[in-house]
Amino acid sequence: MGTLQGELLPRRGRKPLPDDQVSAATRKMRMLRSLACGNKFEKLARALGASVIAGVDEVGRGALFGPVVAAAVILPPDTRIRGLRDSKQLLPEDRERLEAVVRTRAIALAIEEVDAETIDRVNIYQASRMAMTAAVLRLAPQPDHLLIDALRLDLPQAQTAIIYGDSLSISIAAASVVAKVYRDRRMCELDQEYPGYGLAAHKGYATPEHREALKNLGPCPLHRKSFAPVFQADLPWDEIPDEGLPAAEISGEEALPCPADSSA
Repeated sequence: MGTLQGELLPRRGRKPLPDDQVSAATRKMRMLRSLACGNKFEKLARALGASVIAGVDEVGRGALFGPVVAAAVILPPDTRIRGLRDSKQLLPEDRERLEAVVRTRAIALAIEEVDAETIDRVNIYQASRMAMTAAVLRLAPQPDHLLIDALRLDLPQAQTAIIYGDSLSISIAAASVVAKVYRDRRMCELDQEYPGYGLAAHKGYATPEHREALKNLGPCPLHRKSFAPVFQADLPWDEIPDEGLPAAEISGEEALPCPADSSA
């Protein structure tokens, strides 16, 4: 597998900078890379009586454009897929390769998306839960235990909410990779329909290039109008209230800038 570029890994022959000399994002990524992604939580669920376990995850929560996408994946017991982990920690070519492996190995998988209009109506947190719930309901067979990245769904199955689950559970990591590859492909398709924003490069996230395009072109129909950077780009600056809501209140979720090939 290739190496991630930038601050995450040092140049050959040089010691990495200590944690107190790097950004919070780099410290978090180092921590995530130190976690072991395996079958621990799957085995624990089976020890408690589960027989069909699904990992569930979503991507695109922090994007300014397009849908939030969720995937649910059921893997056979004791599956091992070398290199599989949280999609944000993988190079695009590795995600594509691992997504193909997951599709080959999976007993079942399902993908659902919730569009920007619904995100604006119900907020990004609820839209993410809607996408994950719909993905689970499409699985056949239906799971009797869900492993989910840090939240619970309004479903009858037993559930385990795991903080940093996509870095710890192979089932959640599989869902993360499947959802990320699907959404990235959708962004490349939508780049043809809505040229000028650079969607194929940044996948709808709040990069400087995307913000500049919003400033110059204004939002298109698939931008999330409730997210602050889009909301502000849609109005002249002198029309924005002095006491406007912060981004987290407008969107229901922080719309944080993300690297071109990373997700939420």
